[in-house]
Amino acid sequence: MDENKDENLGMENEETKHSESNYENANQEENLESDNNEMENETGNDLQKKIEELEKANFDLKDTLLRRVADFENYKRRVNEEQKSFLSFANESLLLNILPVYDDLERSLEHADEQANYESIKKGLQLVFDKFTKVLEGQGIAKIAEKGDPFDFNLHDALMQKPDDSVPPHTVLEVLEKGYKLRDKVIRHAKVIVSQELIS
Repeated sequence: MDENKDENLGMENEETKHSESNYENANQEENLESDNNEMENETGNDLQKKIEELEKANFDLKDTLLRRVADFENYKRRVNEEQKSFLSFANESLLLNILPVYDDLERSLEHADEQANYESIKKGLQLVFDKFTKVLEGQGIAKIAEKGDPFDFNLHDALMQKPDDSVPPHTVLEVLEKGYKLRDKVIRHAKVIVSQELIS
């Protein structure tokens, strides 16, 4: 009987140990689940905060981009308007310099009937011409091609050639229409007659 008692006690001890172990395991699982739930909640909250921060940053970037695009469009429109205005009035200073010459020509025509003197008309026209020449020179205009210059295809358009043994070949014999340069750029080639190379 003592043996049976010992066996029963041993079994009860094992069952108690087993049930205690089960209880501890259950407690540990509950604790783990609770910890996992807390971590998930914390992680979920952190992720939610991160998502909100990223959405705000994305919104701010889009807003900044839209403002930059609008600023650039306004800049382009303003530059286009300034360019149009500049091109419309680019020759204003030239015209202001030409207007006095125009006025002088008009005055000369008004007095032409009063003065039947050919010399005074010629003298008046010469004064107007000299004034106009100064205006053009002030704007950077220079004449090109004089009689006796060597032919240069960069400056001249040869309309014809004439044989002439008094000058070297390819020399300007006559200027039919003067050419002009605006500073260093040829704006109109001179139309000339050039001496022809004589064949012996």
